Amino acid sequence: MTENERPSARIAIVEDDPMVRQYFQGIIAMEPGFQILGMAPDIASADALIDQSPDLFLLDIGLPDGLGYDLVPKIKQHAGSKALIISTFGDRETVVKAIMTGADGYLLKDSSPQVILDGIAATLDGGAPVSPAAAIYLLGFLRADPEPIGIVSPESRLSQRETELLQAFARGESYKQAARTLGISPHTVGTHVKSIYRKLEVNSRSEAIREAFRSGQV
Repeated sequence: MTENERPSARIAIVEDDPMVRQYFQGIIAMEPGFQILGMAPDIASADALIDQSPDLFLLDIGLPDGLGYDLVPKIKQHAGSKALIISTFGDRETVVKAIMTGADGYLLKDSSPQVILDGIAATLDGGAPVSPAAAIYLLGFLRADPEPIGIVSPESRLSQRETELLQAFARGESYKQAARTLGISPHTVGTHVKSIYRKLEVNSRSEAIREAFRSGQV
């Protein structure tokens, strides 16, 4: 199947403001490879969308009946579904909480349309886009040197380079960007990622960041 024949990515939007929903809908319509599966104004209405297993959810946080990131664990029960937070909230507590629930990325609503499209594409491609303002809080959280939880076995301990790579991903860097940052090849990045996933017994970057923090390794 060629790139042109590849099916469009199915995207669901959970956002209570109708004008913002319309805005996101317009942005997504700019990309031929994306299509809107459906939209919901609150958590209760999102359940019907989750059951359809979209490729990606755009999640607002401040919803009338709860917090958008509380949907993430339920979304993750559907294989292949990803969750990208896009919110006006950029405070430390909210950013960290969203990532710790398993969100695949965190963008602020004042991001440009192109940044939002790039963030959607990166998330679908397995990346973890994070707005610079949100990345500051996330990196501060990772560098806080928390007390380790339990004993890390030698088989699960990350190398210094693997820890640096997770920090690069937390800033929202792609494989190529992380390779440039660390002065290594994209192929070597891929090798490190496989090692990280194996050691931490995870399957995504957000899970790796969360597990590395939980075990006190970053």
